[in-house]
Formats: sequence, C-alpha cells, structure tokens
Amino acid sequence: MRLLILVLCSLLTLGQVAQAQVRPFDDIVASGALRVAVYENFPPYSFQQDGQPRGVDVELAQKLADSQGLKLELLWIAAGEKLDDDLRNFIWKGHYLRPEVLADVMLRVPYDRNYAFKRNELGELVNERVVMFAPYQRECWQVAHDTRRLKEVPSVAVFGYHPIGVELESVPSFYMSSVFGGRMSRNTRHYPSPPQAFAAMREGKVDAVMAMRGEIDWLLHEAHDPQLKAAANAYPEMGRQQWDIGMAVHESNRQLAYALEGGLEELIGSGELAAIYARYGLRYEVPELYEGEVQAQTHGE
Repeated sequence: MRLLILVLCSLLTLGQVAQAQVRPFDDIVASGALRVAVYENFPPYSFQQDGQPRGVDVELAQKLADSQGLKLELLWIAAGEKLDDDLRNFIWKGHYLRPEVLADVMLRVPYDRNYAFKRNELGELVNERVVMFAPYQRECWQVAHDTRRLKEVPSVAVFGYHPIGVELESVPSFYMSSVFGGRMSRNTRHYPSPPQAFAAMREGKVDAVMAMRGEIDWLLHEAHDPQLKAAANAYPEMGRQQWDIGMAVHESNRQLAYALEGGLEELIGSGELAAIYARYGLRYEVPELYEGEVQAQTHGE
C-alpha cells in the first residue's frame, strides 16, 4: 500500500511538472517570439511546400509577430473532432501528447457570439477560458464547375442531373445529400478533402465541387484552367451561408489580444491583408467589424 501511494504521488508530481502554462504578455515579449497555432495540411490557409511554411494564415501570423517586434514561432496542429477540442488542447489546457506546449494565439477560429457563449448540458460555458477576437476574414460556401460539362450553375437544382464532389462529413456533404428532399443525393460524390474532390472534377468524374470559398479560389488559382469557374449562386434551405474567422487567446491574456487587434487593424486598413489573400488567388472580403476602418483609410481620415 505504501508503495502504491508513492507511485501515485510521483505520477501526480509529473502531471504538475507537465502542466501547460499560459505565457503572460510580458513573458511573451521577453522571450522574443510569438507562438501561433495554425492547422497543418490546410491550403490555402496553412501548409508546407518544399519544406517551407506557406498560406494566408502563415503570412498573417508573420505580420502579427512583426507588429509586436517578435519572431514567429509556428505551432502546427492537427484538427480534432471539434473546435472545442482544439481550443482546449492548444490554448488553455494542453494536448496529452505534449501537455507542456500551448500557443499564445490560435488562428482560424469562428468569430461568433453564439459559439463563444455556447453552454453544455449542465449550463456551463464550454469555452469560458478562451477569448475569441479580431475577425480577419469573411468566409462562405462556393461551387466551382467545369464549363465543358456544365456551362453554368443557375441554381443548385442542376445537381439533380450533374454529379458534384464534396468533402466527406462536411456542411456541403450534408447539404447536397439532403436539400430538396434529397433529390441531389444520388449525384453527390464524397471525397476525403476538397483538393481530392477538385481533382475528380478535373478528371471528369464530377462536373462541380462545393467547398469553402477560400479553398475553391485557391484550387482554381493553382489549376490555371480558364474552363474551370466559380459559380455565382445562393444555397436555398442552407441557413447561415457566411461567417467571420478570427483568433483566440487564453482568457487571462487579453493584453495580447488588444496588441494583436491593433496590428490587425493596420493590416486591414492599409490593404496589406488583402494583398496577402490576392497572392494566393483568394478574394478578400473585410469582416463587418472592420468595414469602417477600410472606409476611413479610403477617405484619408
């Protein structure tokens, strides 16, 4: 029994040593580096090409670090089953495989009041230890089509007759399989990722692809094929069709959030952020929170 108690105490001590620690703003500045969490293998937002980090989130992270006079330290993360898991693992608690490592800030987090104040079945806030702030991109759903087989997309109803590729277990997957009483489900093809669905379109296996606008813009940009085009249509019965993407920090690190928000306002107002998106072939739409900032810059205020 005494040996068992000693072993349990040792394990508890190790757990305390490995416990992740949130770095206060002063400690971040003193370290000389800003640790930013970005998703791995997620083009055009964050990925590696020829061994070098690339993507709009990677370039934004560098600009944010520059705005604070810090070096950038990227923390590449794999997406969990839910965003709540990612916030827990990399912002406030730590992942069980590397519990001592936390990011100072995480990118590509929904800037949504309902999500930020979501409660569990006990009525407790799910993300009470997280502050979500600074929306930097407006995202929406987009269809791309091959005009050689589908000249135009006047309505999503055409996919009752033309096959369309979607990512497995995604919003487009559910939508195309269920809208209009499921009439398009027989023509909905599922793939592990948007790039694979896009490749299937180029091979003639499907006539169109539906994914996030940023992903579609990037894939069209990389394809260099004028016969592949983005459709201009809405999605009946879908509900919310656009949303803002922002950042997240630990709730105790609001000083860092204020500093980064100031840096982001300058990037948006100067047009630098839009230029980053343009380099990857992406359309940039300013989030509602910062529309006034852009208007002020435009009028020289």
